Amino acid sequence: MTDISMDLPRRDARIIGVVCGAHFTSHFFQLVLPPLFPLMQASLGLSFTELGLMVSLFFAASGLAQVGAGFAVDRFGPHVVLPAGVALLSGGVLLIGLAPYYSLMLVVAFVAGLGNSVYHPADFAVLTTRVSPGRRARAFSIHSVTGTLGWAAAPVTVGALATLFGWRSALVVAGVGGLIAAALIVMDRGDFTLPGPAHHKDDNQIKPSFVELLTNPAIVMAFLFFMLMTIALGTMQSYMPTLLPRVQSVSFGFATWVTTLYLIANALGALSGGFVADMTKRHDLIMAFNLAIAIMLFLLLGFVAMPDALILLVSAANGFLIGMTIPARDMLVQAATPPGSTGRVFGFVYSGLDLGALVVPLAVGILLDHGMNHGPFVLAAVALAITILSAALVGRRKAPVLEAQFGE
Repeated sequence: MTDISMDLPRRDARIIGVVCGAHFTSHFFQLVLPPLFPLMQASLGLSFTELGLMVSLFFAASGLAQVGAGFAVDRFGPHVVLPAGVALLSGGVLLIGLAPYYSLMLVVAFVAGLGNSVYHPADFAVLTTRVSPGRRARAFSIHSVTGTLGWAAAPVTVGALATLFGWRSALVVAGVGGLIAAALIVMDRGDFTLPGPAHHKDDNQIKPSFVELLTNPAIVMAFLFFMLMTIALGTMQSYMPTLLPRVQSVSFGFATWVTTLYLIANALGALSGGFVADMTKRHDLIMAFNLAIAIMLFLLLGFVAMPDALILLVSAANGFLIGMTIPARDMLVQAATPPGSTGRVFGFVYSGLDLGALVVPLAVGILLDHGMNHGPFVLAAVALAITILSAALVGRRKAPVLEAQFGE
């Protein structure tokens, strides 16, 4: 017994490392195309709208397929589904680099999005099942941070490759790297294999169907706060360089630095939030406290003129506070998940991220086109306010709902 307990930290560290390494590839491939758009436009004669459609199709496929991917994870296991998804995503990126026609690129981008759909249900099925409960929130926080690092690594990597070899070769090299990662996951399948009968057909546990997911208030509320948090985060991450010059009279260059600082602070907040979430079961209170302050900071940025130093400070604080809620958010979902159903539940609620990512460009674009420069800050604040309410409902209703519906 002592030998087993002493080995737990080492085992947990290994499992967290390999799962988070896989998550890095997902976020990396999400951002390999946009940095290459200027080169692709010059080479192919396409508009930015046409090029952007590839990214939209990618996220549409990912969001639509994520629930199905979750069911596949629960049925066949993450050790089967995850490497298949990594290979599909990587192969899709490789084929975009080789595709001679724009129409074929659109098809391949959609297929690559299907590959991207498997990560969250597979990753969380492993983390919630194989990592010790006392380290689980920290595992979620590291998972979030490695995704952010994947975003950060993509523009630098493909930009350097494109400068040396051209944009097509950059995508091919990136795709080959992803296929190697898929092969490594297959070789390390033991870390991704769930113990017991959790993913076998003869499992006696009662698992929710898709209809039951849609009628479970706790899980629907979790889906809602994933979508709403993405709307708030997407507004900050994607549009600060556009918004701050309009509302704070700063330069575009300064606004990009603000965005970079925000992302760094967000990652640090997620890392810190894992330790906090492991020390309490009141994850809804963590979210409520941090997001309430974040709402005030959003409105300060949008409506109160501030010196540059204060803009940096407020933005960093905003990113840190929101980042701290990410492990608590994932712990709330885990607590609302019936045994053996981690894949399908996380697949369902995480599809809210893709839906939120689709909403942000349209909503912010409409506000800016109508001269409502302060509107996106109000949008983010309202989204976070509703997030607090939905998180509170998840925390309050999860136990009785699951007892009634799933026999826990």
